[in-house]
Amino acid sequence: MDTVARLMPGSRTLWLTFYAAILAAWAVLFAMQAGGLRDAADWQLARQVGGLPFGQPLEAFLSLCSATAANAGFKAAILMWALMALAMMAPTAFPAFRTYAQLTQTSAAGNLPLVALVSGYLAMWLGFSGLAGALQVWLAAQALLDPFGKSVSNSLNAALLLLAGAYQFSRLKQACLSSCRNPLTFFFSHWQPGARGGLSLGLRLGAVCLGCCWALMLLAFVAGTMNLAFMGLAMVLMTLEKLPDIGAKLTAPLGVFLILAGLVVLVLPLLPITI
Repeated sequence: MDTVARLMPGSRTLWLTFYAAILAAWAVLFAMQAGGLRDAADWQLARQVGGLPFGQPLEAFLSLCSATAANAGFKAAILMWALMALAMMAPTAFPAFRTYAQLTQTSAAGNLPLVALVSGYLAMWLGFSGLAGALQVWLAAQALLDPFGKSVSNSLNAALLLLAGAYQFSRLKQACLSSCRNPLTFFFSHWQPGARGGLSLGLRLGAVCLGCCWALMLLAFVAGTMNLAFMGLAMVLMTLEKLPDIGAKLTAPLGVFLILAGLVVLVLPLLPITI
């Protein structure tokens, strides 16, 4: 029971909804990768034989699942990135959400401030999803992405790896990580009461989290935007990086690794190959 209380301070229903939303996002991402009815011919056959059992909503879902990262439209690309943000970033912010829940629970403020906080946080990442989706559509239009959203350009891959690696050592990254690693200090420094205050804090928390992770998120174009293994690994790394003890030992080595990987990707094609 102590573990449950730590994982779900306050309303159990609210936290169960939070966890269910994350699991649902992972499930949809898995369906999009697996491609349920990715073959358009199979999808058309299903419609001709008698229609799809749940009508237009199911058709829309299957249409999304049948899209690839290289041919997805702007709306589908935004949805892909929004699901990635929910699946990958919401778990990394759980310590902050829990801290805020404990603070508002103590002040008997109810659940609305926590809902507003999480909504503000996700709204900030939704804005990022719009920009990332637009970038994905543009890269696809330049024939720089394969069907799984992986860059086919060594120069682009190297640039993204070097950018992410260098950003690990930036002052902005360190400042944002400091706030993420100390959520209690962050909330006390910017505290605003009520639901409106929760929304404002959520937007601020989302901006701080975005400042920590945007460069790492863009590495999805290196590994593939539909690569679940990358999503899982990136989520774990970004979560660990926000932990005070582990994160302090992880940020610099990760930066060095990314810079070396970028240099390898950049230089390797230039080396003479002998058989």
